[in-house]
Order: sequence, then C-alpha cells, then structure tokens
Amino acid sequence: MELSTMLCILASLLSIVLFRVFMKPYFASKRRYLPLPPGSMGWPYIGETFQMYSQDPNVFFADKIKRYGSMFKSNILGCPCVMISSPEAAKFVLNKAQLFKPTFPASKERMLGKQAIFFHQGEYHANLRRLVLRTVMPEAIKNIITDIESIAQHSLTSCQGRLITTFLEMKTYTFNVALLSIFGKDEIHYREDLKRCYYKLEKGYNSMPINLPGTLFNKAMKARKEIAKIVGEIILNRREKKKEHKDLLGSFMEEKAGLTDEQITDNIIGVIFAARDTTATVLTWIVKYLGENPTVLQAVTEEQESIVKRKEESGDEKGLNWEDTKKMPITSRVIQETLRVASILSFTFREAVEDVEYQGYLIPKGWKVLPLFRNIHHSPNHFKEPEKFDPSRFEVSPKANTFMPFGSGIHMCPGNELAKLEILVLLHHLTTKYRWSVLGAKNGIQYGPFAMPKNGLPITLYPKK
Repeated sequence: MELSTMLCILASLLSIVLFRVFMKPYFASKRRYLPLPPGSMGWPYIGETFQMYSQDPNVFFADKIKRYGSMFKSNILGCPCVMISSPEAAKFVLNKAQLFKPTFPASKERMLGKQAIFFHQGEYHANLRRLVLRTVMPEAIKNIITDIESIAQHSLTSCQGRLITTFLEMKTYTFNVALLSIFGKDEIHYREDLKRCYYKLEKGYNSMPINLPGTLFNKAMKARKEIAKIVGEIILNRREKKKEHKDLLGSFMEEKAGLTDEQITDNIIGVIFAARDTTATVLTWIVKYLGENPTVLQAVTEEQESIVKRKEESGDEKGLNWEDTKKMPITSRVIQETLRVASILSFTFREAVEDVEYQGYLIPKGWKVLPLFRNIHHSPNHFKEPEKFDPSRFEVSPKANTFMPFGSGIHMCPGNELAKLEILVLLHHLTTKYRWSVLGAKNGIQYGPFAMPKNGLPITLYPKK
C-alpha cells in the first residue's frame, strides 16, 4: 500500500514537471503576442523625459491616464517604461520580487554606484538592509537625538533675522544629519568637502547621460570620484585606528558584514543621496503648508509648547528625548499629510526580469515599471478632496496601498524612522521659538526632479519675543 502511494506521488510530480517543461514555450509564446499597454514613446532616445520633469507631474500623469487608462507606456531617460496608477497594480509590482527587480536608468546606477542597495535584491540586498536597519531603527537613533537637536538649533539660529531660501537651508540640515548617522562625530572633518561634491553630483542626477567634457553628467561623475576618494580616506583612517563605531559606516565595515571597499563606498554615496533631498523637500513643504494654514500651525505650536511646559514643570532636562517625540500626534499627522499632498517621490523604478502579463497587456523583459505614487495619493477615490491640506484625515488609517510615501515591500525605504525623527526635532524648535513670513508668490511650484515651492520658498525667519 505504501509503495503504491509513493508511486502515485512520483507519477504526479513527474506529470507536473513534464507539463511545465512542454507548456512553458506555449505560455511564453502566448505572452509574446499580447499587446503592449497603450501610450506614446515620444522622441527617439530622449522619449518624454523633458515633458515629465519640466511640468506639474499631476498634469503629465493625469493627461496620460485620461488618454490611455491606469496603465500606459512611455520612454523616460532613454528607457522604455510602463507606468501604473492603481493601488492594486502598485502592490503587485512592489511585492513581486521574483518578477520585478529594483532598478534605475543606467546613468543613475553609474552615478550612485552599481553596488548600492537600491539596485539589488536577494541575499546581498537582505544583508545590506539588515546593516542599514541596525543604525536607523528606533533603538539606534534614540541615542543621537541630542546630536540631531544640536544640528537643528544651530541651523535655525544661523537663519534667524535674515532672508533665506528654505529648501537650501533644509538641505544643509538634512545633509548634516545624514553625515552624523553615517560617519558619527567623524563627519565634521569632511562635511564641507562632501557638501561641495554633492552639490555637483545632484545637478547632474537627472541630466541626459552624455559624458562629454563640460556636460552636467560629466561634472557629476567627476564629483562622484571625489566623494569616493573621501570615503576611502575615512575607511583607511578607521582601519588604522582600530576603533569600534556604532554608525552606518561602522556597520558596513564589520568583518562579518562581508563587504568590499567598493561596495561600502557605493552604498555610502547612495545613502547620503537618498537621505538628503527628499527629507529637505518635505520640510520645505511643511513650512509652506503651516504658513498657509494658521489653524494647523496653532495646533502644532500648542502641542510642542505643551512638551516644553511639561518638562519645565517636572524639572526634566530641556532637551528632547525619544519619549517626547512619541507625544506629537498632531505634528506627525502634518508630516503624513505633507507626504501625501506633496508626494515628494512621484514614482519609483522597477524592472521586469521576465515577460510579465498584467491585465491583458505585456510588460516586456527589461522594461522599467513605474508605480505612480503621486496619482494614487491624489485620487478622489482614496482621499476626499485630495488637493486640500487636511492632516486630520490621518486620524483614521488610509485604505491599504493608497498611502505609500516610502514605497512598499522588501525595498521599502529603511530610513523612514530617522527622517521622521529629524523632521519632528526641527519642527519642535521652529514652532516654539520662531515665526516666519514668505517672500514673493505663495502658490508657485517648480519641478525637476522633485515638486517644490517656487524658488525654494524664500522666507524671513524671526525669533519669537
């Protein structure tokens, strides 16, 4: 009886294997005859790059969706793409690692480094993600709140009483926090050189990948070499001193991490880039939205002042601690609503690792796939009056897959806790100690690559009496 059962099982398994072997070409050929999604590929090579990066992404995407539906093809930065704008499709793409791998156009891979965490999956990605999370999860970042607060206070003090460009000042703040989390106290020795190189790097980030002398791309690649040299010097210096460090570089350099110097350098460059502009852009939008919504500003200010008052009455130290940041629900909802309305990351890149059939269309192997977060966040099907800034909407959790400011799946941004912490710390001091007025047009928006208040939001910052 047992023998016959085993023979039946083996026969069944053999049948399944033979079926898959013989039918795979049939299904593969069937997929090849599926139509591509509707859409336009634009001009040869450059595609529709300029149209997308030079105008309101809402207008660009909304026009495409109106003409072609929630799934359409395009060509961005020299890459054929399929863009998707439904929560279900975004979930499908972001959570099917066996079908879609994280990727960027080749020019961005060259600029950040091909060994960076963004471009990989599998064991190597899992190892990197574990190493990063060790240094940016609550247990680790709660130990650097005092240092973040010191950076925030210095940033605001240096701005008071003068006209500033909010975005540029916030970039300096988030850049310094990023360096702190990566290099610890060592960062101060390399801060200015790294900042100079990163400004050159970011200017060429969304340029056409033409590596000729004088082009933005060429200048960016030269800056990248300089950054790699600086990181290499820091690594060498640490090895000579043989001192243990609890920061991200220390995590990468551990022997059991198993990373080469090239892998460490690529990931350090990538992490700094990821941590800088996005958070600075969010902070710039928050300053704008708070200035335009006095009732919300008052609620945030009262919440932050209550923390100061409570600490004074109890005789606690004046500085913020981890527990204080957990008593900021209104401020936290302001951050969430800003992430939704501004949608700093309009989309992310994935690449089909094989021909994929979805909703009756073919996504060819090698094509980029872009989940359109901005359109999901601005859909009236998911958010009532989506263009209205209303933090109270987050008193109730949004529907699944309709709010994805940090992505989704195994490639979800690992640094979101650090980003939220540095925003909360700066807003605490901004709202309790300062007031500000906006100079010039209040409604203008500029694009490329991130949507941002016009001219980076010029304001004058005044200390409260």
